[in-house]
Amino acid sequence: MRKDILAVDDDNDILQSIKDIFEHQGHEVFTANNAIDCIDKLKKGFKGILLIDIIMPIVDGWDTIREIVDRGLEKNIDIIVVTAVGTPYHEKMKGLEPYVYDYISKPFNVNELVESIRKLT
Repeated sequence: MRKDILAVDDDNDILQSIKDIFEHQGHEVFTANNAIDCIDKLKKGFKGILLIDIIMPIVDGWDTIREIVDRGLEKNIDIIVVTAVGTPYHEKMKGLEPYVYDYISKPFNVNELVESIRKLT
């Protein structure tokens, strides 16, 4: 069964690339440009795989993940960080490690991202 995907990134080209890659593989792909849209989609019942960037304006990815956990919205999602930040070991990540399934650096290798998602479906 193909899981739905919610891609969260402030770069529309990245969102379109992810949409193109995974819709072609049979996933339904939703997008959000920021933390507010992401949280809203989760509150409305999104279940599946969350691909989230770290470097975003106003609210970054770590704060978004923390908000997701604090609100109890992490129960029906698998979180994969897809970001240009080279290392996941950031002060803000402390305590969030159990909620992050994978960490993929940009520019991402399409095969690596596809394989990470395949393991969750």
